[in-house]
Amino acid sequence: MRTPSALLALGSLLALGLSGCGFTPLYGDAGVGSGLSRIAVSTPDTRLGYRLREQLDDALGHDTARPPLWRLETVVEQSRQPLGRRIDDTATRYELTVRGAWTLTPVTGGTPVGGVEVVTTTYAAADQPYAAIAAQQDGEDRAAAVLARRIRLNLLRALSGTPPQP
Repeated sequence: MRTPSALLALGSLLALGLSGCGFTPLYGDAGVGSGLSRIAVSTPDTRLGYRLREQLDDALGHDTARPPLWRLETVVEQSRQPLGRRIDDTATRYELTVRGAWTLTPVTGGTPVGGVEVVTTTYAAADQPYAAIAAQQDGEDRAAAVLARRIRLNLLRALSGTPPQP
């Protein structure tokens, strides 16, 4: 059985170890990550652009109460390729490729940083019209979520001074 003083000493030792490893509390300021909330996002006026802006606002933790320090402009292009064929020569699946080019510019002026991300998802083709539309929109939603995560990672790299990864 452990004594209270031994548990206190063990707890102090663990706290000392965590303080040296760069641990930060969940609600503490996280350096570069805290600046992401002050990025104003601009996307194309399309359904996919709206979904991307929504995902980016969530991923960046957009703070509408404070003025933005950065502007993020995106250009999104999508293409759809049929995969697999039925006996009547209709597609059984579709491959959706979304290409998102982004540019991050300081509001006060300065050198912009940019990049291009490409995301590919697939979805099943349905015979019923509503099901086909729902499947396509689900594929777009998944692509927007992945694209937002990749852009966020590159924004973190850009703001920390680390060169972007291919």
